[in-house]
Amino acid sequence: MNSTPLTIEDLNLESWPNIILWAAPVMFALVFIEWGVSWYQKKDTYDKKDFFAASTIGLVNVGISALIKLATFGTALFFYNLAPFKIPATWWSFVLCFFAIDFARYWAHRIAHEQRFWWATHITHHNSAKYNLSVSFRLGWTQHIKIVFFIPVMLMGFDPFVFFICHQIAVLYQFWIHTEYIKKLPAPIEFFFTTPSHHRVHHASDEHYLDKNYGSTFIIWDRMFGTFMPEAERPTYGITKPVTSYNPVYLVFHEWVDIFKDLGQAKSFNEARRILFGRPADEVIKNRKSSEEKRSETKEEKAVSVS
Repeated sequence: MNSTPLTIEDLNLESWPNIILWAAPVMFALVFIEWGVSWYQKKDTYDKKDFFAASTIGLVNVGISALIKLATFGTALFFYNLAPFKIPATWWSFVLCFFAIDFARYWAHRIAHEQRFWWATHITHHNSAKYNLSVSFRLGWTQHIKIVFFIPVMLMGFDPFVFFICHQIAVLYQFWIHTEYIKKLPAPIEFFFTTPSHHRVHHASDEHYLDKNYGSTFIIWDRMFGTFMPEAERPTYGITKPVTSYNPVYLVFHEWVDIFKDLGQAKSFNEARRILFGRPADEVIKNRKSSEEKRSETKEEKAVSVS
């Protein structure tokens, strides 16, 4: 075990490959091919305004990632140096690290749907009524705080380079599953990996499809933890309270704005806690006001009956 902590300078980050940046031209080319095919087939797969909103959100997100690069690597390095043992960069460590990252991604993703605070970091990815390859670009600008879910992986002692490469591959994998043009794949692939069919269910706003198929690369986590659902009828895409704006800033921050408005009306710490960490559909303030109105009506009815 090396007792000397690594520093940012030791990593020589400039020499590390940016796989996502290399893949970007191919991704955009595939988006335009899909768009062209859908136009030729007269399918309502793309909307010009929706596409430009997604692209703007994605490009700004790339800029944010670049700006906080040192902070991100600094965080990863801090917890790596705290790890009680170190795992060298070997072929098997890449495999182990990828599975560990994907397991963390499952829980980060699931919690982002189950708690409103984290949902606000993720809702941008779901607030399009379309489902196409460009939807993969719609990643909220506040999603970077979800790095906290990956601290356990960092503490496992994987070499920072291994963690960096596995994380990039995990993010890149998400691109191809955002399409309606790939139907069901062979059963072994459908059983183990997250496929477009699985992810279409995840993007549905239909009640029976809600909160299913959180897996990023591997769907086995959903099968293990009871959140798996196969695709049947074509999903209705988007969120349960649709947004009509194409303004990228609104698409990123509308849920945060709603949260702060609700917090401003909270009457107790417990109510504020439920607003932040209850389920996104709980509507704490609305339900409380409704209860207050019912109690007031009951009192009035009693007063009338007494008189």
